[in-house]
Amino acid sequence: MTRIIIVGTSGAGKSVLGEQAAQKLGVPFLELDAYFWQPNWVQASPDVFRQRVTEAVIAEAWTAGGNYSVARDLIWKRADTLVWLDYPLLLTLWRLFRRTVKRIVTQEDLWHTGNRESWRTQFLSRNSLFLWAIGSHGRYRRQYAELLKSPEYSHLDVHRFSKPSEASLWLNHLSKKE
Repeated sequence: MTRIIIVGTSGAGKSVLGEQAAQKLGVPFLELDAYFWQPNWVQASPDVFRQRVTEAVIAEAWTAGGNYSVARDLIWKRADTLVWLDYPLLLTLWRLFRRTVKRIVTQEDLWHTGNRESWRTQFLSRNSLFLWAIGSHGRYRRQYAELLKSPEYSHLDVHRFSKPSEASLWLNHLSKKE
């Protein structure tokens, strides 16, 4: 296990688990949002994003977190392990709420871009991550179940977790390859 992609609904804990796994394995963590978002919440063009991802996943070992379909072919084909955080929607919404409030209160600079979450954007806007999470939760369940049946992804060692305790157990059993 040297190249791990972690997927799941916004707020499921992809970045937290990815950072923990990367630290435990002694490999870089590739936060896909950092390759996608530019200052002032400008999205990288698909070509620029794919180029950034291509350069990152060429490494021998990494852990990545994110759901970007525009670069899925690049990441999933290179990965050897896929971790799917398939948690109940209410749990992901609760986690997303806690994370969002913390980021707003601390004015966290996201991905060194100067981007910061705001009360208005997250709670009073059509661009709310909560609306995205609600809309994408069922869609990801259907998509990932179908994608993982595909022969092109049969090389992946798939771990589908429905509870955080399952992900914690998996993380506890990770070990650095010497």
